[in-house]
Amino acid sequence: MVRWGIIGTGRISHRFMQGLATVKDASFTGAWSRRAEPVNDFVSKYGGRVFASVDELLAASDIDAVYIATLPDSHKHYSIAALKAGKHVLCEKPSAVNLPQLEEILAVAKQQNLLFMEAMKPPFFPLYRVLKKHLETDPIGPVGYVRAGSSVAGLEPEHPNFSHAGIGGGLMAIAPYEVFLAADWLGNALEVQTMGHFGDKRVDMFSMFQTRHQNGYAQLYCGFELHGKGDALICGTLGNITIHKNWWNPSKATIDYLDGHVVELDEPFTAGGLNYETEHFCQLIEDGLTESPVITHDLSREMISMLDKARAQIGLKFEGE
Repeated sequence: MVRWGIIGTGRISHRFMQGLATVKDASFTGAWSRRAEPVNDFVSKYGGRVFASVDELLAASDIDAVYIATLPDSHKHYSIAALKAGKHVLCEKPSAVNLPQLEEILAVAKQQNLLFMEAMKPPFFPLYRVLKKHLETDPIGPVGYVRAGSSVAGLEPEHPNFSHAGIGGGLMAIAPYEVFLAADWLGNALEVQTMGHFGDKRVDMFSMFQTRHQNGYAQLYCGFELHGKGDALICGTLGNITIHKNWWNPSKATIDYLDGHVVELDEPFTAGGLNYETEHFCQLIEDGLTESPVITHDLSREMISMLDKARAQIGLKFEGE
């Protein structure tokens, strides 16, 4: 039984709890948040107990793993504190503000011999796994191009995604998904070219970037001003894959082959979808592993490195950088 504590009780933590309820051999111990009302409501809904401080939560003997669901500005602080307290850590994306911060976290995880994983959900969804399995026997050839993106219009003006202090903006709030997809199919990025513009909140409201990788090219976009929720396109020499919207919560895909045959994949997900990465994380703990073979530490390094380069090109800096 993996016993969980949660730091931060915003919207994503509710999705985590929806999924946790379906994970075998996992339980919820309690939560802490900087504000009393949300955490009290959270515990009233899901059970467990309210911790008066993050230190109290991390000192609890009935917590094995911590899910960090705060804004990215505090991911490094809480991840390191949890690891030093002897807890395994599943941290929301992006797992740090920049690569140097991530390296600090990973150094502590290695020193403590504990599991640290960035919470990147798409590869654990049934559709994504079935797709990868299908391509083993019916391949589309070497992949050389990926196109993907998301732009979410209509958010309220005070949404955390617009917070400069909270490490908001399109590149940090949305693009982690896009850089995952590009790196997963094309390998490490060799070049990043970015354009973007800022709003009155000092963060990027829309950015588009193209990347050159070991194995090909990607065109990616992210932002808030346009209604751009969409699909993803993955092109190989023998065919292409469309992961239909919303591709970051994948459930349907179409594979069009050069020889004319078409394969439709339909794999619904349950419990909000975060349950699959949580199951994976719990299994890693049971197996005594300190790194995911799916979201490896090197993959997390690559993703944040791509975001670092993209931000540098449009001049998006945060406190302390």
